[in-house]
Amino acid sequence: MHRHGRCGGMREEVNGARFRGGRHWGARSGGRSGFRRGRLFDQGDLRLIALSLIAEKPRHGYDLIKAIEDALGGAYAPSPGVVYPTLTLLEDLGYIALASEDGGKKLYALTDEGRAHMAENEAAISAARARLDAAAEAFGGGPAPQILRAMENVRTALRIKLAHGTLTAEQVAAIAKILDDAAADVEKA
Repeated sequence: MHRHGRCGGMREEVNGARFRGGRHWGARSGGRSGFRRGRLFDQGDLRLIALSLIAEKPRHGYDLIKAIEDALGGAYAPSPGVVYPTLTLLEDLGYIALASEDGGKKLYALTDEGRAHMAENEAAISAARARLDAAAEAFGGGPAPQILRAMENVRTALRIKLAHGTLTAEQVAAIAKILDDAAADVEKA
């Protein structure tokens, strides 16, 4: 297990999985929570979860990462180093196919073989989704994923704006007002 201090909190890495807030799977009920300590997914679970998410709607790799992270309230996000090879494997197996490509983003859709595979593995998919739901419940009470996403959007917009060079006095005043107004609105909500 590795701990990394990062921008506003502690992160743990267990078996390559990233966890925020210093908690990890199995931390509740003395580790008797129904999943192994340090691992959210059993062997092959990520493939099944990815297929079920792609069955809901065609997705990019980043969409899969965000969907899983959102499902877990931001407590866990599978790394791109796990998700993208999983997508490649699913494509090689014929379970998903490239629906479109836009600027390097590959949008994947389920194939007929993928639907058949899901039907054959319905029990395993249900079990993987149940583990995901149990993990989400164990980490309940954290910040809403929609708020985390919105905060990250503001942070990214500010970084991009500031990277384009010196701002005029009017731009600085406008941005400061927007942020001050947003802070006041958050306090009122």
